[in-house]
Amino acid sequence: MMGHDERLVEQRVTYTLLKDGRLYVIENVPARVNLDTGEQYFAPQTVEHLQRLVLGPTRPARVIETPVYEYA
Repeated sequence: MMGHDERLVEQRVTYTLLKDGRLYVIENVPARVNLDTGEQYFAPQTVEHLQRLVLGPTRPARVIETPVYEYA
């Protein structure tokens, strides 16, 4: 539960999701961000929209290639 001294601000963030071995990146997502911890809070309707974007027929704005390394 959030304390009274937490400072939350509305910001646009980049949300990442790893699903079925694929990395999805969604830019400009509205979130409330804790200025002290960086923790991001999303409204329920925002989460539903994110799910529709990733699971639905929406085409991405662009596709990027991402290298993956093992920390060994």
